[in-house]
Parts: sequence; C-alpha cells; structure tokens
Amino acid sequence: MKALLSIKPEYVRQIIAGTKKYEYRRTIFARQDVSSIVIYSTLPDGLVVAEVEVKNILKGSKTKIWNDTKSFSGISKAALFDYFENKEEVYAIELGEVTPFLEPKSLKEFNPAIKAAPQSFIYI
Repeated sequence: MKALLSIKPEYVRQIIAGTKKYEYRRTIFARQDVSSIVIYSTLPDGLVVAEVEVKNILKGSKTKIWNDTKSFSGISKAALFDYFENKEEVYAIELGEVTPFLEPKSLKEFNPAIKAAPQSFIYI
C-alpha cells in the first residue's frame, strides 16, 4: 500500500537530497501495510515529485522522537516542538530509498481520481 503525503517544498528538497530522513506527523496511518510514500510538494510547487520507502514508524513523546531523530530531522527542535504543541504522542516516519520522478506531475496528471491535495495524507 502507498500513501500520498503533502510535504512543504523545503522539506521535500531535503528528503530528495538525503539530509532529512524523518517525516513528522501528528497522526499516522491506520493501515499497517503502507510500504512507501508518494510525495506531493505543496504550493508553490504543487507537484507529485518522488516516492520514498517507509523503513519504520517511530512513536513516542516529542522529546523522545527529537532525541531519536535529530541528526536527520531537517528541522529545528523549536520548530518540531511547535508543530507538536499539545500532543502527548507523536510520530516520525523513517524514510528509506528515495526515487525522484524524472518528470514531476500535477495531482490531476498523477491520478485523475484525486481532486485536491490531501491535508495530511491519503491512501493510493
């Protein structure tokens, strides 16, 4: 199973470059069989740009998640803690091999059934 995730362009560039190896989420997939993520780079890009393997999903307090992932977080501690404000338990998706698309596509070109960019993610 794949999931399409909306990710800010600055983080997409870091993921493709290999300097960001964790994607942080307040909520996580209900399905256990998500093996890869298709990356939608949000506006101003507005394009589906890559696919990345899901290696693992970490769950814990924001302090634990920060301590376990900070070397490849791609984000400051303050920004991470702001993102997770008022959340007791948070998630970090450990990213594996990244396959950038040679020709990024709009959502409509990628999958005509997808009418709008997901707020967080959708299964595809």
